[in-house]
Amino acid sequence: MFVSPQHASGRVLGAARLESSDSPASPSEGSPAPLFSLPDADMEMFDLASVLGSRHVVLYFYPRDNTPGCTRQAIDFSDHDADFEQERCMVIGISPDDCLTHADFRDQHGLSVGLLSDEDGEVCRLYGVWLSAVVDGVAKRSVRRSTFIISSDGVVQHVLHDVNPRGHAAEVFQLIKQLNSRNVNGNRQEHGRHA
Repeated sequence: MFVSPQHASGRVLGAARLESSDSPASPSEGSPAPLFSLPDADMEMFDLASVLGSRHVVLYFYPRDNTPGCTRQAIDFSDHDADFEQERCMVIGISPDDCLTHADFRDQHGLSVGLLSDEDGEVCRLYGVWLSAVVDGVAKRSVRRSTFIISSDGVVQHVLHDVNPRGHAAEVFQLIKQLNSRNVNGNRQEHGRHA
């Protein structure tokens, strides 16, 4: 059982108690996105730096494959994958599950979004979403369900924590459209000054 920071801050709630975040603070809006490489469901390495420059990236961190909320979120993003592609945006899910679990999850649910394996939690820590909890006296690790929208220039544009999986893909898609609209308007203004 995961207890989110908004529900507990070192206080007991049921059998779980949030101990601490093992992570530095999340990157803030306007800061450079931390770069990383992780294996995907096919055991191919994904390198964030290699896709920036040509497209925006949505990184969504989730606790575990095949749980109800995580499954809903992955299916929802996959159902809108073509819409994101049309907006020059790649959607990537990251959890501590291993590559084989990701492959089974992808195949079982027909997912089209990329799924990256962060088994040791290194990238989760880098993005400030790796949490420790004590459940029935046993230390457990969890991921704070969070989404980072990174523009093609490598800057974090939006940070969304403790998201509700229901309708989240649509919310993120609107933010991507707004980002593209700002970029188009900014380019028009810049072009007008040089004309």
